[in-house]
Amino acid sequence: MTRFSALRRTLLAGLVLAAAGAAQAQQVLRVTAIPDESPTELARKAAPLVKYLETKLGVKVEYTPVTDYAAAVETLVSRKVDLAWFGGFTFVQANTRSGGKVTPLVQREEDTRFRSVFITTDPAIKALADLKGKDLSFGSPSSTSGHLMPRSFLLQAGLNPEKDFKHLAFSGAHDATVAAVAAGKVQAGALNISVWEKLVADGKVDTAKVRVFYTTPTFYDYNWSVHADMPAALRDKIAQAFLALSRDTAEGKEILELQRATRFVPTQPDNYKGIEAAAKSAGLL
Repeated sequence: MTRFSALRRTLLAGLVLAAAGAAQAQQVLRVTAIPDESPTELARKAAPLVKYLETKLGVKVEYTPVTDYAAAVETLVSRKVDLAWFGGFTFVQANTRSGGKVTPLVQREEDTRFRSVFITTDPAIKALADLKGKDLSFGSPSSTSGHLMPRSFLLQAGLNPEKDFKHLAFSGAHDATVAAVAAGKVQAGALNISVWEKLVADGKVDTAKVRVFYTTPTFYDYNWSVHADMPAALRDKIAQAFLALSRDTAEGKEILELQRATRFVPTQPDNYKGIEAAAKSAGLL
């Protein structure tokens, strides 16, 4: 063997090892979610899903919590995470922020017809019009079902949140909104119907005291999104993992119940055009 041949083989071996090392370094799927509930609840919901995805994808999956909705957007846009659980509005924000480089993969079947609810402890409040001059709490400013869409329906009802309420608050999360209303910190609040129903089912809210007085029309909401630069094969594998979840298996039943989902279905960017229009109309985008 010539010295040149030996050198070439050494270089090729080095390149192969480097490529293998790079591939191994990328065998981690980083996941996050908008903090629309308490950190402990989000971690509880994520644990079995992480385990399931590791099995289906054959890679290590790491769940990384974020402090607020803006951080969830930024971490996916900057590719510090690979997969993010977004609300409809945070998807629109991420897609806009990235110049169209965020791709929604799947959503819960429930997200094709999502709703928000307005709650109160005040017997005098029976309709949206009765909120004039009262205190109201939204969730996070970037929440679809805890702010944007409730705001949109208030505007349609002729109420300007900045002018027509005595005080406007942001609780930061849906369960925090319920707590604020129940404690009398505000007279009414808006949150997503899924969290409300879960809190009621778990006995964590006294429905003799706190009640729903208005339920919004339907809209598209949450989805699992990835950066568009993710290889198509991996995108498809992730999507198929979610679509394969079934209540017919113990594992699937546990995950779907925690995600408050009947099943996952494919989604597409056009589903969120209505939310984008509502955000622009409300001056939030």
